[in-house]
Amino acid sequence: MNVSQALKKKNKLAIELKKQYAIAQKFNSQEAGNPRRYSVQDALDKAAEVTSELIELKTKIHLANAPVYSKIFRMAELKGRIKELKKVPTDEGKHEGRYGSAPSEKEVEINIAQLDGFVATLEARIEEIQAELDVHNATTNI
Repeated sequence: MNVSQALKKKNKLAIELKKQYAIAQKFNSQEAGNPRRYSVQDALDKAAEVTSELIELKTKIHLANAPVYSKIFRMAELKGRIKELKKVPTDEGKHEGRYGSAPSEKEVEINIAQLDGFVATLEARIEEIQAELDVHNATTNI
């Protein structure tokens, strides 16, 4: 199994784990005499099995990804930077006052076009890193 396949399996295991806990939470306490549709004990046992499998798989993925962690971390930080840049206000020019207040004029140091250019450059770098990680994920076996 390569890293890409392992990541898909990890996601499926996480969904299954969530499902088993949801069964336990929903069906443990019920009206006396009603038919029990799910065994809570079975769900908790299955959750324990899935947890063990998930831990083993995450460990293998972690060890296989050691050589590319700098790329993974760089990509995460670039995404964070984009998120913060998109919060920078770029309103400029004359604005009508609200609720009877006087009109104002705003100016910016970095305009929307420049900001969009920064974001586009960062997004292009993220795509490059993702392509490198895709190769790693497809060619690295665990």
